[in-house]
Amino acid sequence: MESLPIVLPAAPAASRRAGLPFLAAVVPVVGGVALWLITGSLFALCFAALGPLMMAASFLDAARNRRRERRQGEADAERNWAAVDADLIRRHRAEREALWLRLPDASVCLTQPPLRGAQPPDAETSLVVGTGSVASGVRCSGGDDSRGREFRQRSGVLEDAPIVVRLGGGVCIRGARPVIFAVARALVVQLGLRFGAAQLSLVGTALDDCGLAALPHARRSRRSSFRLGVGTPDSGRVEADALIWLVPADTEVPEGITTVIDVIEPGRANLRTPNGTSTLAVECLSLAQVGQVAEEHAARSDGADVLPDVVSLHELEQPHAGEGLPAAIGRSAYGDVMLDIVEDGPHAIVTGTTGTGKSELLVSWVTAIAAHHGPDRVTFLLADFKGGTAFEPLRALRQVAAVITDLDEEGARRGVSSLTAELRRREALLAAAGARDVREVGIPRLVIVVDEFAALLAEHPDLGAVFIDVAARGRALGMHLILGTQRATGVVRDALAANCPLRISLRVGDAADSRAMIGTDAAAELPGGAASRGVGLVRRPSDSEPIAVRVALTGATELRGIGLRWAETAPPRSPWLPALPSRLPLGDLLTAPDRASGDVVILGRADEPTQQMQPLETLHCGQERGLVFLGASGSGRTTALRVLAAQRSGTDTVWVPRDLEGAWDLVDAWSSGEERVPPLVLCDDLDALVAGFPPDYGQQFAQRWEHLLRSGAGTTFAVTAGRSTGAVGRVLDALPRRALLRMATRVEHLAAGGEASAFLRDRSPGRAWIGDREVQLAWVDDDHDGVGEPIDPIEPPAMTTWSPSCAVTAIVSAGARATASRLRDAHAGFEVVLVGAEPTLPDGHRILVADAETWQRNWSSWQRIRAEGEVVIRAEQPADLRQLAGVRELPPFARSHAGRAWSVRGAESPRRVILAELTP
Repeated sequence: MESLPIVLPAAPAASRRAGLPFLAAVVPVVGGVALWLITGSLFALCFAALGPLMMAASFLDAARNRRRERRQGEADAERNWAAVDADLIRRHRAEREALWLRLPDASVCLTQPPLRGAQPPDAETSLVVGTGSVASGVRCSGGDDSRGREFRQRSGVLEDAPIVVRLGGGVCIRGARPVIFAVARALVVQLGLRFGAAQLSLVGTALDDCGLAALPHARRSRRSSFRLGVGTPDSGRVEADALIWLVPADTEVPEGITTVIDVIEPGRANLRTPNGTSTLAVECLSLAQVGQVAEEHAARSDGADVLPDVVSLHELEQPHAGEGLPAAIGRSAYGDVMLDIVEDGPHAIVTGTTGTGKSELLVSWVTAIAAHHGPDRVTFLLADFKGGTAFEPLRALRQVAAVITDLDEEGARRGVSSLTAELRRREALLAAAGARDVREVGIPRLVIVVDEFAALLAEHPDLGAVFIDVAARGRALGMHLILGTQRATGVVRDALAANCPLRISLRVGDAADSRAMIGTDAAAELPGGAASRGVGLVRRPSDSEPIAVRVALTGATELRGIGLRWAETAPPRSPWLPALPSRLPLGDLLTAPDRASGDVVILGRADEPTQQMQPLETLHCGQERGLVFLGASGSGRTTALRVLAAQRSGTDTVWVPRDLEGAWDLVDAWSSGEERVPPLVLCDDLDALVAGFPPDYGQQFAQRWEHLLRSGAGTTFAVTAGRSTGAVGRVLDALPRRALLRMATRVEHLAAGGEASAFLRDRSPGRAWIGDREVQLAWVDDDHDGVGEPIDPIEPPAMTTWSPSCAVTAIVSAGARATASRLRDAHAGFEVVLVGAEPTLPDGHRILVADAETWQRNWSSWQRIRAEGEVVIRAEQPADLRQLAGVRELPPFARSHAGRAWSVRGAESPRRVILAELTP
């Protein structure tokens, strides 16, 4: 933000001379003369003399005040000028410091090391060639006098400021050889401290003469860096992006150089540019000073400045198999870098932002270990959570037991969960052998490599405990973690990081992440760009400082060669059992060796990755209360009941009919105790059954089911439903076990008690969660013998076809005339009469037909028939049963418009009958 201008003080205004008080002096004179004329006393004339005296006194007093005001104005002006002078000095100092901070020379760079950006120098980069006067940005206002003009001129010039030129224009330094070499050293050291060796390279034969060859920028020329040449007329042509040319005094300036520094004496020179000439103070460095700078620079440097541009894995010398798993993963300034996940670990963390080469490092590390260690020594579990392609080339290695990706969410969760079982398995093997370490029993080590560990925890946060467990117990069990992540802070928990002493950090965006990983800010200071891809810092427990390394790249040739070397060896044991198949025929499970004996039916096979087990999932008929299969249409819930029915036969297993009347009658008989409840009851689509009844019937049907489930000792119920909400919810809650199949939506999945992470829209039929275990239910063909699935009956055999059995029968039906006509044709031995008409036979059997309103008008006839005979009320008018017959209980359910009716005799309960003659 531009500062406000300095307001200069104005010159003090001159004091005005006060006028003489003539009137005040005349008044005493006139008064004294008047008194003298009146009194005649000479003493009155003395009063007249006071006028001149007062006028003289007033004049002297005014002169004294003017002198005092002038002295006060001059003092105030001096104080104001002292203030603006101090303000100018302060502003010039701040402006000078800002310039030196932005444009440092060698001495400033040594005092305060500059911040290195990711961009290399270019032709427009500023080069500080000395110290001199430059235009100042300080502005002034006011002060139009000579002193103000002098101050304004002085404020516009900033002394002792850096003088800069364009680096791309080149610099020619002329003068005595020792002096121009000292000036060149200062300029080159300045650029060397401002830019790293990966950004700036020094070339030219004059580097040795100037003592600049010891700088890391001169030790290796990079094709991608800016090339600065230092030459003399004796060294010949120098190919560079910018040139510092050293020549004797009065020598012609080479073509293409736009800046000339004529060194008069150490510290003083003339500068000539296309913009003009000026005098400046130049900076000089001796040979000893440059050597000290190079030595300190090397001590502070992490070695990244002198790394090779590219390293291939086949260029590295891999160590032969030893006690651990040593491998060369790259090259530093001092040679190949060896890492041993066993000796340096037992676990490692690799960090680096996107595009820094983290995946290439993991691939090269795995390949380098596999080069001399076969499947009998090491196996790899690779987890890629950044798209599924990073570890694809490694599938050809025999040592790779499994690769899991974020593309297979369920497989990834299952694979990581299986690591807990692998821990227990290895513990059991060590305990059985009486050993304390895998070295004593020859178990191959398992190296778990995760690319994008943060993404894995974001999708499955509960799996973080698995990695903490492996990190805590993995050393003795031969299980090692290599975790790759963009940043460790906030991702890798302290309990996990404490067991990962081997650290590798590529470039990170935050200095705090760098310090957390390797103890310094060096990883955050690594340059960006394609040229720095694969440059990282390694810190092993034995390293006092991180070591810079260029990670080796792995090619298809290396992978092919390693794959062929171990091609004849047996494949490694997978750390987990294969996933459950999408179809399990019941016949295969009935002959399984782990099938239990007794009154047990098989549901399917469960998957317990944390135990490395896939046991049979069973149901003890007559002992367990039962279970409910919840799932959408096509999820395999009906097939699950067919599997149970296929294993049970005879009267021990009963299907609840899908017909509403049959289901009502059966449940009513069971709940009332009229019939014995069998050991196994199968009911398909219970929620559809409940929803198919009218509200009052549906409520009572659900209540009877709940009563059966809660009190049905010795009976096992297997029920299916599409959802667990509504009236059927309480019924399903009475069952202790629940098999959750694929639901239609995530909301219904959660409402059924499932976990959000377990919802899969494309889950295969028969795959269910029972408790905390995933189960693949068994499968049978539709025509499997003994299944006995019910078919919707048209005429349930338990229903009674009505025929008149009393002398007088009352029929309540809408459309009485048509009903009477049909009844006459069906019952020729009975006289069918409409209520209100006269009977033709005095003593014959009669059937009286009318609608409810007509019967109410003939209430005496209705009461007589109700007491002595039989009344039949069509199912289409259930309210008439309550109003005319006084029946308060809910009658048996009857379908409307299907020839159903209720028959009531005396005080008996209504029974459902079929009027065959009225059936559509």
